[in-house]
Amino acid sequence: MLKMEQAVSLAGEPSATPPRRSNERWIEQAIRAAGLSTVLIIGLIFIFLLREGLPAFVEVSPRQLLSARWYPIEELYGLLPLLVGSLLVTLGAVVIAVPLGLTTAIYLGNIAPLWQREVLKPLIEVLAGIPSIVLGFLGWVALAPIIQDAGAPTGLTAFTGSLILAYMSLPTIISISEDALYAVPKEYRDAALAIGATEWQTIWRVVVPAARSGLVIATVLGIGRAIGETMAVMMVTGNAANIPSLGSGLFFQPVRTMTATIAAEMGEVAQGSLHYEMLFAIGIVLFLVTFAINSLASLLIGGRSQPRRGQL
Repeated sequence: MLKMEQAVSLAGEPSATPPRRSNERWIEQAIRAAGLSTVLIIGLIFIFLLREGLPAFVEVSPRQLLSARWYPIEELYGLLPLLVGSLLVTLGAVVIAVPLGLTTAIYLGNIAPLWQREVLKPLIEVLAGIPSIVLGFLGWVALAPIIQDAGAPTGLTAFTGSLILAYMSLPTIISISEDALYAVPKEYRDAALAIGATEWQTIWRVVVPAARSGLVIATVLGIGRAIGETMAVMMVTGNAANIPSLGSGLFFQPVRTMTATIAAEMGEVAQGSLHYEMLFAIGIVLFLVTFAINSLASLLIGGRSQPRRGQL
């Protein structure tokens, strides 16, 4: 009876908090602080852009902003050529890089032997460390003459910029996509093969859908890499603020992107001038475009992750 009472009294006493739990609490607080600081920094950047660039949207009429002429010397600030140039270069890079990057990731994550994966994966990640100015110089010296010899009026075109940006986006897309595919539990593959699916059916119908969120994130980061690139694009696209004429040679004409415009003209403007404010206005447009792409990707991931009605 005495032993039973002692056991009850010991069970009723609150156990001391293990020291490990207090350490985890500190780590959790540090992670939360890091996340909040990131949001704070992004918010401060956007506020600074609004402070410097918002007056431009007041001083310049919407009609002029949507015009086809960017010529600050005559106070012509049409953003349409810059928007079209950025769209063409980014679209070409996405069309090249996304299919090639995803198929390469599928090969590395599901088909390639282990020794190939251990060799190719670090090599692909090393490509991301090459400076953009070096890639721009190589595109200007080596790639542009090839495109011009192929029949283009000049080698510095939107297509040249798309090739360089696709090359720069590939390491990000391949690395993140391969990690997402490799993280799919092995049980999924074994179960699909056990019911008679072929290896390709298992990859296409089971592994890829299971890693969809990671693949979408990889694609969005690749697009962000293409939109935000500056020096390489400025060197290989011709840097001409013109809207390319429609036709078969749409991608084989010189263009200018929004990022290249900021880099090329920021050093020659007076602080507080209308030209200065317009460059920050371009930064606001870039910020909003990037935010819209990330939001769209979040909607796609969230919408497809919800189970359908009647589906377990």
